[in-house]
Amino acid sequence: MLIALKSWLKLNTRADDPLYEYKKTGQSYYIEQAIDTYSCDIFHFIRSQSNRVLAEDICQKTWLTVVEKRHTYNQQNTPKAWLFSIARNALIDELRKTKRIVQLDDTTLIAAQSDNSHIDTLYQAMTQLPFLQREALMLQLEGFSLQEIAHITHQNHETIKTRLRYAKQHLKATMEPNDG
Repeated sequence: MLIALKSWLKLNTRADDPLYEYKKTGQSYYIEQAIDTYSCDIFHFIRSQSNRVLAEDICQKTWLTVVEKRHTYNQQNTPKAWLFSIARNALIDELRKTKRIVQLDDTTLIAAQSDNSHIDTLYQAMTQLPFLQREALMLQLEGFSLQEIAHITHQNHETIKTRLRYAKQHLKATMEPNDG
């Protein structure tokens, strides 16, 4: 009875790293806690890179991947960074499959142009960014550090800094009124 009580009490406390606890125990409580904690952030990030329907699908695929590959979680990563990496890879796979992203070479991905003409200037400027620049900018807006973005995207720190610099330069040029 004491063991049952201990396990019940443990399940009613929030884990600092629910993914690690899920990896160790496989108990659904921990995956539910992770979903509650990170789902909105994942959806917002994916939605910034695609449409609502695709974002919902990618979010579901992300959580299915977590369930299937829980043994690959490494506690050295932040849970959010690991989840964003899975979501990012699923999104890129889906965009490649539906031909909405083009790979120019080993390091350059560009998104197909959006046909949505009723969006504000900032959103329109962001959709015109190359995919990898927009991705880096959206990850930074999600609160990730340069090192975390580099880890999520499997790029080096300097590459991320460059992408962010070009993205911000493009947005600044687009948002500034033309005087000439």
